[in-house]
Amino acid sequence: MDRKDDIREFLISRRAKISPERAGIPSFGALRRVPGLRREEVAQLAGVSTDYYTRLERGSIRGVSDSVLEAVASALQLDEAERAHLLDLARTANTSSRRAPSRPPRQRVRPGVLRLLDGMTGVVAMVQNGRSDVLAANLLGRALYGPVFNSAAQPGQDTQGRLPNQARFIFLDPRAGDFYPDWRAVAATTVAMLRSEAGRNPHDRELNELVGELTTRSGLFAELWAGHDVRIHTTGSKRFHHPVAGDLSLQYETLHLPGDEGQTLFTFTAEPGSASENALAFLASWAASPPETTTAAGPADGSAGPETRTLAQPGTHTTGKTKPSHD
Repeated sequence: MDRKDDIREFLISRRAKISPERAGIPSFGALRRVPGLRREEVAQLAGVSTDYYTRLERGSIRGVSDSVLEAVASALQLDEAERAHLLDLARTANTSSRRAPSRPPRQRVRPGVLRLLDGMTGVVAMVQNGRSDVLAANLLGRALYGPVFNSAAQPGQDTQGRLPNQARFIFLDPRAGDFYPDWRAVAATTVAMLRSEAGRNPHDRELNELVGELTTRSGLFAELWAGHDVRIHTTGSKRFHHPVAGDLSLQYETLHLPGDEGQTLFTFTAEPGSASENALAFLASWAASPPETTTAAGPADGSAGPETRTLAQPGTHTTGKTKPSHD
């Protein structure tokens, strides 16, 4: 991932989103040849010269002070995620040309966190990293996300030890459109989260490989990636169409694990008294019963892991929906 290209395309894409009216600049009905603001207008709003802002937009961001970046962020009306992304791009600009992408060590989930997951009964809980790899999950988490754990959407022939990956499932597995009723919105959010991660860790070799794979194999991913949208995933709701439990609408919360850099705890709960609460309770009961068939799920260290139920059982998966084209 080239830092100059990322900086240039990010700033241009944000500038195109701000109309003169929104920025408080009178247009006097003049015909404009560019969408959004002109460079000189952003420079004026940020309190810098046009030449200086032009250099920034061309990717020459090394040595730029945080105060100037904050002024540019204010001029472009960046939200919290976009401001953080701009600062990340600037922070990594000094080292990106001198460091080759490296493969990070295999992330391990600490035993204490694993015990915490197992103790959260009645709640879907799992740990992910910034690449959307699922590092660990409790019993109900493995049951809810069974289609992701059992997905065959993996690159190449040898996938032994590869972690389940949410992005790979969303864009490469045709079942994703059934599993996520709001599939396109989930896809856009996933790409925005990967964009944010790429800004923080541009030298992550596995992330670069994942982005390259999805860009070449999914037209939608390539389109969304080119939009340079970013997002901070904190709280909200998500809908599922589960092959066993049916339709669920769950509220999620995220918690970054301060002792484990890059790891985030995700939890999903249902509204008390709702149909989703009943469906989640049924899924918990189903997951706790002796499985008829099992499949190995590799843990974070790549070794043989606990067995999880195979969700694709005869007669349980009825979609009645049109599957989206991931191209």
